[in-house]
Order: sequence, then C-alpha cells, then structure tokens
Amino acid sequence: MKKMNKSIYLVVVLTVTAAISGGILAYFDSFTSKRIADFQKSEQVKSVQVVLPGSVTSESKMLDGVEFFIGKDDAGKPVGVAFVATGAGFQSTIKVLVGMDPTMQTILAMKIMEQAETPGLGTKIVNDQTNKTNPGWFIKQFENLSVANGISYLKGQKPSKPGEIQAITGATVSSAAVVNLLNASITSNREIFLKSGVK
Repeated sequence: MKKMNKSIYLVVVLTVTAAISGGILAYFDSFTSKRIADFQKSEQVKSVQVVLPGSVTSESKMLDGVEFFIGKDDAGKPVGVAFVATGAGFQSTIKVLVGMDPTMQTILAMKIMEQAETPGLGTKIVNDQTNKTNPGWFIKQFENLSVANGISYLKGQKPSKPGEIQAITGATVSSAAVVNLLNASITSNREIFLKSGVK
C-alpha cells in the first residue's frame, strides 16, 4: 500500500512539475515569439535591400504559393524582384535570397541566408577565408550575372561567357548545388512572376 502511495505521489509530482514548466515556457513564448517574428521581418527587409540595390521600400506578393519581394526606388519605380530559393547542398539545405531585375533576366545580387556545409570547404560559398583579399568572391560572381540562358559553372578556370561562374576548388558539390537551385527556382519563378503582370 505504501509502495502504491509513493508511486501515485511521484506521478502527481511529475505531472505538476511538467504542467508548471509547460506553463512557464508558454508564458515566455507569448512574449518572445512576436519579437523574434518582428526581428526576422526587419532582417528580411534589410536583406531585400541588399539584393535589390537602389530599392528603398519593398512589398511582398504571394503568387502561386511563392513569396516575391518587389523593390522600389524613392520615386516608387520598381527596381527589381527578389525571392527565396532553397535546395539540397552537400550536407545541408541551402537557402538563398535572390534579387533580379524586373524582367528576371539578370541576377542583381544574392545573399545566402542559411547553410550548414562542410566547415572550411562548403562554407566557402559564403566566406572563403583562404582568399584574404576577397573572401566573398564566390557570391560576388553572381552580381549582375545574365541568366537568360541559365547558369553554368567551371572548375579551375575563370568564366569567359555570360551566365558562367567559377566553382570553389574542393567544394564543387556545394558550388553546383547553388547553381542548380538557382537555375530551378529562376526558371519556375520567372514564369510565375512575369505571367502575373505584377509591377
């Protein structure tokens, strides 16, 4: 009987402890979740301005399940459109914010938002510390890059044609992953955006 009472006591204590802990977490979540969401939104606005040079404002439009960010200058004229492209890397999901001209034929700039590639190799898609003078060289290759006929990558040589970029030595899979996710998302999103007639 005493054993049973002790078991019931332990179950009650654990249940009360779990309920109190859950309540405390829910209480703090109600305060922090809005702050986190607001912070993420403000960071997204800043990132859109980075990938759409010349934009001072941006508005979000959902088209066929894809969120587009239309950047406008101080006169209200569209300077470009941005969207998030996601794809599989070597060992992680790579998430990229891509800024393009209004006709979606040229990448203006892009920013890698998320990645967890191999440290010292795949992470060079963001920051190549072996290149002291230009650690962001890989990303910069995409600035003002014509993508009318898609993007291709070269191993160990400099690009010589429109739409070409140089892959990172030792991280070809991560380099190719960025190219592949861009090609796929640009092709589908270009069709959605241009067909919509949104300006």
